Amino acid sequence: MSTASRSQTRSHVADSHDLIRVQGARENNLKDVTIEIPKRRLTVFTGVSGSGKSSLVFSTIAAESQRMINETYSAFVQGFMPNLSRPEVDLLDGLTTAIIVDQERMGANPRSTVGTATDANAMLRILFSRLGTPHIGSPNAYSFNVPSVRASGAITVERGGKTKAEKATFNRLGGMCPRCEGMGSVTDFDLTALYDASLSLNEGALTVPGYSMEGWYGRIFRGSGFFDPDKPIAKYNKRELHDLLHKEPTKIKVEGINLTYEGLIPKVQKSILSKDVDALQPHLRAFVERAVTFQTCPDCDGTRLAPEARSSKIKGKNIADVCAMQISDLADWIRDLDEPSVAPLLTGLQHLLDSFAEIGLGYLSLDRPAGTLSGGEAQRTKMIRHLGSALTDVTYVFDEPTIGLHPHDIARMNDLLLRLRDKGNTVLVVEHKPETIAIADHVVDLGPGAGSFGGEVVFEGSLEGLRKSDTLTGRHLDDRASVKPTVRKPSGTLPVRGANTHNLRDVSVDIPLGVLVVVTGVAGSGKSSLIHGSVSGGDGVVTIDQTGIRGSRRSNPATYTGLLEPIRKAFAKANGVKPALFSANSEGACPTCNGAGVIYTDLGVMATVESTCEECEGKRFQASVLEYHLGGRDISEVLAMSVTEAEEFFSAGEANTPAAHKILDRLADVGLGYLRLGQPLTTLSGGERQRLKLATHMGEKGGVYILDEPTTGLHLADVEQLLGLLDRLVDAGKSVIVIEHHQAVMAHADWLIDLGPGAGHDGGLVVFEGTPADLVADRSTLTGEHLAAYIGG
Repeated sequence: MSTASRSQTRSHVADSHDLIRVQGARENNLKDVTIEIPKRRLTVFTGVSGSGKSSLVFSTIAAESQRMINETYSAFVQGFMPNLSRPEVDLLDGLTTAIIVDQERMGANPRSTVGTATDANAMLRILFSRLGTPHIGSPNAYSFNVPSVRASGAITVERGGKTKAEKATFNRLGGMCPRCEGMGSVTDFDLTALYDASLSLNEGALTVPGYSMEGWYGRIFRGSGFFDPDKPIAKYNKRELHDLLHKEPTKIKVEGINLTYEGLIPKVQKSILSKDVDALQPHLRAFVERAVTFQTCPDCDGTRLAPEARSSKIKGKNIADVCAMQISDLADWIRDLDEPSVAPLLTGLQHLLDSFAEIGLGYLSLDRPAGTLSGGEAQRTKMIRHLGSALTDVTYVFDEPTIGLHPHDIARMNDLLLRLRDKGNTVLVVEHKPETIAIADHVVDLGPGAGSFGGEVVFEGSLEGLRKSDTLTGRHLDDRASVKPTVRKPSGTLPVRGANTHNLRDVSVDIPLGVLVVVTGVAGSGKSSLIHGSVSGGDGVVTIDQTGIRGSRRSNPATYTGLLEPIRKAFAKANGVKPALFSANSEGACPTCNGAGVIYTDLGVMATVESTCEECEGKRFQASVLEYHLGGRDISEVLAMSVTEAEEFFSAGEANTPAAHKILDRLADVGLGYLRLGQPLTTLSGGERQRLKLATHMGEKGGVYILDEPTTGLHLADVEQLLGLLDRLVDAGKSVIVIEHHQAVMAHADWLIDLGPGAGHDGGLVVFEGTPADLVADRSTLTGEHLAAYIGG
């Protein structure tokens, strides 16, 4: 059945038993929203960024579903779970279990890979434990996350009808490389970053953050007896230096208390390096970047596996070999295995690997670290878990599932969404792409604007109804771009020669300077490898990608952009007090929550519980600080403003602050007028984070700007504003290189570089370079075909 006919069969209005009913939703910017959503249909929610889509779908419907599921557990179990508060809504009826498939990058745990995140590794370990030769043990013997430790012990054997104890040496189950402990890399320390050798310990020789001689570390070092704490480290003999840096855990007694002494390097590895580096506090992250280098483990050559695990093979390949294969190739390799004894396992593994190819991720390998996946790749990887699920009548919630997809791949994603619906599930999709809005059984459009100007349902109904409506989405749904009649002439070229990063095949290309260059191609074709591998990092190159913005939980747009600095000074000047009072990270912080506005309770392996601070009611500041005003507002009220509101506030009267206004103008320029100044950065989407970076970097001196999919999260109506911004950068003398799939951006380019022809090892070549008009006329690539169809439509 075709996509169109499948949609038509479901276009009837559902009765009241087949509805999710929402009444009086007021979460975030929602304005008392009441709506009925048909179950077992595909509903697309659209509207400009910040219009309230996520507030309705994620913060209201999905959040209440999860809260109610948690309440079904016993009181004992609930005591260990996050205490989810009820969303701001009068009534929610007809909910089913919600499964959220969002853009959150997969945890950057260095032990997590694509294979471990999707159960593919678990299935391969079983396969090798059954078919691998030589046979080395159970599935855990092939796991790089389970230690492999030789140990001696007594075993009971039966010989001649008698049992007797014998000594034996055996392996604990596990395939972890002993040298790197399953990490694939080893660390090397710059000792000068650990201590000042000219000083003694008592003189403060240690320079590792948190390792002062004032606390317990100092007592342990002084009381260990392994070295003289008053002797400069430069004068230590070999034994003393070894004990200071490398000594294995040893029981000691200090001041009558039993303690464990351990060398400085293993101690630092456990206390700092075992954590995700990007999640560390800034001063610890700076220490790691200064003190530690990571190198491929020489024992396992980066495979993470012990020698025994690498020795066991199927058809000449060990488990590390197959995990390093491109998934589409691995699927073919599994398909060629004919082993009736494991037929059901092979069928399941085959289906799983084929799902990667179906969803446009066949170019990945199972050993790819999960933390290196883009937001779109992470979302599609999570989706794989649900494709073969036996669950029905659940609610799947997707956040822009087409992110990072070439137009060629969007059709496949649409088909997968329809398959989930056709199994009897309710599918809710937040999306901007017209191709995905087109397959909806039901459309909900929020707006009319963003932030305080949004939060209303401005249309609900069919696609045709949306097209005829006078909403911003309806008016722009059929927007089509045209190629420019004339293109800018380059001022020079940036030569790239013999690029071989990842799947690139000895690529040489001249990138024009002084113009707008768009690099395109299917997902996995080598776009990022070419630009980030050969251009980023050069002198005068400003790179703005979608990687997480580094910062703590208390970071927000005001702190990240430097906007808080002129605001603090303006408050200080108006009130005759110190600027530090107006920082929630400094003297003005609420003492109860230390300026976070919330209290975090760490439950170990469970999710961290977050509750609003009762002392400051989430305002983050001491009550005395809130008595100071600027233009009639206190600091917490200013941080609660949107960028648009703040622009007006800081442009007149007592609050007139040109330095603040300049930064606010740049934020509005990149389409972030709806963001609140104090909104936590952790709540921003990938596209919002990138545009926030762009606004911040626009003030930097740099000749070349690189943007990675800047249309991510942008409504159809906002793309035109982005193109205007890119034009202004080029007209100001900048060279702008954009990695992008959006046809409107391609059509607006002065020069296109198209990579392909396929993904992974089927890509990695420049298949076209020239003007958009030439590509449309040529139509020799997938991009050319889709761009021609877009313009012609």
